[in-house]
Amino acid sequence: MILIIRKKATKEEIDKMSEDFNGYVKVVVDIERGVLAGGGKRHVDGEQTLLTYGSRQEDLWGGGLDLDSGEIDYNSMINVRPSQQNFSREIMSQDVRREFDKIVKRLLIY
Repeated sequence: MILIIRKKATKEEIDKMSEDFNGYVKVVVDIERGVLAGGGKRHVDGEQTLLTYGSRQEDLWGGGLDLDSGEIDYNSMINVRPSQQNFSREIMSQDVRREFDKIVKRLLIY
């Protein structure tokens, strides 16, 4: 289930977002607006959900959160965007990674 998270997620919301991958949540973060879409099987679905709610494509970055270890990853097909000098599935910009981390930690990690 994909949820848009604007404030600290509840335990119930985190459980819903991790239904597709037990113990792991796929996330798409809007680094400008400070919100994220979590859950689902594909990042593109979270991306489309945020675009529907007014996010801009260039502000959306994908990755995930391992709920057991708290480890954040930055790997998603939606991150491949040569127009922004990101030629990899990984988020290459350290500035973007810092913002991504900050938002994921604020909204999903207790």
